[in-house]
Amino acid sequence: MTVYFIGAGPGAADLITVRGARILAASPVCLYAGSLVPRELLDDCPADARLVDTAQLDIEQITTELLRAHAAGHDVARLHSGDPSVFSAVNEQMRRLDEADVPYEVVPGVPAFAAAAAALKRELTVPTVGQTVILTRIAQRATAMPKGEDLATLGRSGALIVLHLAARYVDRVVEELLPHYGADCPAAVVAMASRPDELILRGSLDSIAEQVKAAGVIRTAVIMVGRPLGAEQFRDSHLYSPERDRHVC
Repeated sequence: MTVYFIGAGPGAADLITVRGARILAASPVCLYAGSLVPRELLDDCPADARLVDTAQLDIEQITTELLRAHAAGHDVARLHSGDPSVFSAVNEQMRRLDEADVPYEVVPGVPAFAAAAAALKRELTVPTVGQTVILTRIAQRATAMPKGEDLATLGRSGALIVLHLAARYVDRVVEELLPHYGADCPAAVVAMASRPDELILRGSLDSIAEQVKAAGVIRTAVIMVGRPLGAEQFRDSHLYSPERDRHVC
């Protein structure tokens, strides 16, 4: 058997990958985060599949379910929202599977920041404007941030910053980024990206907090701050330039 950590995507059921959907449809056991993964995805599970909502389970209870499936020889589709590579808490699960000698694979998915950029109709890297994207969060009730990864430090780069799990603390985000980005820096918040209730807020660093609070956004949202969000006049990419020699690799 194999445990498959599958990125279920940012919210829309049809944004799971073809590979992820195929594995889901063939797995006798499915563990999913019920608070984040769309219920429609579970319709693709086998009719007799064991479905386990992990929203209220701790890491040891989740591990018990995975080991139970392993003992029975059943493949597991372990659905995580977004993509497993960022803010997914798969590391501690894989560590326990390594200790128990249980095989697993990771199936990538569409991350929330990509869905947010799509909703904004924006490329996050713009020639001569910005070529760096920082994915981060802020420390609050969750795990503390490592030294040097606070917003005040990261903001010195001037790179486009994407914040997960931070909508509830938007005032703090603005306060820490203002000295580095300026009040007029473009900012946006996308809540429930790709879902029917998707909400898009656009503004600048000095106005976005009030919009977020007025809209009542406190979770399942991505905050973006950076000049590429408002870039209009910029040089075309060299990729498709007529001056590029396409005979050179």
